Amino acid sequence: MLAALKDEIKQLLVSELDLRSKQPADIDEAAPLFGAGLGLDSLDALQLAMLVEERFGVTVPEGDAGREAFASVNALAAFVMRAREG
Repeated sequence: MLAALKDEIKQLLVSELDLRSKQPADIDEAAPLFGAGLGLDSLDALQLAMLVEERFGVTVPEGDAGREAFASVNALAAFVMRAREG
């Protein structure tokens, strides 16, 4: 289930954040989503937060907790799993 969630997140990143030069399989699940990693910026963060909330039915926190959730695909998948359980 976690692997399927990570795949869904990678597909969401590619399709919704205009990462057409990448394939979901190209995204390193442990790599940072922002900065030198995947190269997302603050506008991408806002869009990603809305997409995650809509797609997975969870609320993305603001501040440090939100930054931790968006650290990588692995971190985002773990956040979604915890939020769904709680």
